[in-house]
Amino acid sequence: MTDNLALQSALAFIGRLLLAAIFLSSGFEKLADPAGTIEYIRAANLPLPTVAYAIALVVELGGSILLVLGYQTRLAALAMAVFTLASALGFHTNFADQNQMIHFMKNLAITGGFLHIAAFGAGAFSLDRRASRV
Repeated sequence: MTDNLALQSALAFIGRLLLAAIFLSSGFEKLADPAGTIEYIRAANLPLPTVAYAIALVVELGGSILLVLGYQTRLAALAMAVFTLASALGFHTNFADQNQMIHFMKNLAITGGFLHIAAFGAGAFSLDRRASRV
């Protein structure tokens, strides 16, 4: 493995870890307070708050674990991109509030990161790459 390829592989892995970290944290917070999370979803006037809560748990926890492992990475990243964009549109569109604008833009940037992973894959340090060598 050349130095450049080793660096790219390490950076791809670190990037996946950093993207997963925020969603693992958020997922565990939701898991610890289901009633509060469902009420927060309801207060945002989103449909089917209990279903939305379940989807959030699956995407945030399940998707993050898949990203860290680098397993089914493109699919996980695509699902997380859709979820993150939907979250931006569902919770952060009060652009008169500067904080909400920042959260909206942060979600767009994270969505871009997930789309990059969906386009280019997990990199060398992943179960996806290991499975392709079999």
